[in-house]
Amino acid sequence: MRFSVWPNLMQPVEDVLDVARHADRTGWDGVWVADHFMGDGAGFGAVETPTLESTAVLSALAVATERVRIGPLVLGATYRHPAVVANWAITTDRLSSGRLVLGLGAGWQRNEHDQYGIDLPAVGDRVTRFSEYVRVVRRLFEEPTADFDGQWFRLSGARCEPKAEPGPGRPGGIPILVGGKGDRMIALAARQADEWNMWGLPDVIAERSAVLDRGCEAIGRDPASVGRSTQALLLPTEDDARARRFNDAVAPRAAVAGSADRIADTVARWAEVGVDEVIVPDSPLGRGSERRDHLDALAEVFAPFRG
Repeated sequence: MRFSVWPNLMQPVEDVLDVARHADRTGWDGVWVADHFMGDGAGFGAVETPTLESTAVLSALAVATERVRIGPLVLGATYRHPAVVANWAITTDRLSSGRLVLGLGAGWQRNEHDQYGIDLPAVGDRVTRFSEYVRVVRRLFEEPTADFDGQWFRLSGARCEPKAEPGPGRPGGIPILVGGKGDRMIALAARQADEWNMWGLPDVIAERSAVLDRGCEAIGRDPASVGRSTQALLLPTEDDARARRFNDAVAPRAAVAGSADRIADTVARWAEVGVDEVIVPDSPLGRGSERRDHLDALAEVFAPFRG
């Protein structure tokens, strides 16, 4: 399994870089960031909290780190034309010497669309549009000149140069991760993604992963060819009362608080249901040395599952 950290972009850029560099030095496998311009006013933060822009941060991480995979979890397809994303991704991948994973999602957060006057289609149209979006990015990644004539996007002899360079474990260049939990999004991931992601504890991931398996089998694809990652809020603590308060406070988001043994048990169950990567948001872990200590404690928990 891989283990990665997810620094919150609602904090100073110096803190984001500190988390990423610490992860890079201490054996973590990846650093992911969310793609939002503000909080949602609920579980994902206050609307008023200043928020760093994800693509700029990822380009900075490409040169601030040396080893970890980096990627957005996930870029909202409603904000940026796929040709713009493809060109950005290749440049950032080259800056990182081939460490970018391009996480893409259909978009969901209503308030940022309303504030910026960006259309947020109904869910059905959003998924249809997103299917075209991923296909456009693929064509720009892979073809010398790309043509596409869809309902939402069109390309005509479109160039996207330079191309990303293949590397170990990524013969096709930049891997595409699709984030989503609904049946249509999972079916889309089965057809079009190298990796699939959603929030969830092991029982939820097992049920949704079975949907992904069936989607792959329906099109003759080996289900093992799609990587699977998940994230949950993790808080290592020996204080049972603190653990209960934390889980109550963040519910219904996926979360595990408690002893190293309790967290290890959850990781073991994720492994049993086929999770390849566990992603740890840093928001519950404090700041500065406290956060680094928590990351180091989690790295010890994860050590037996690595590989």
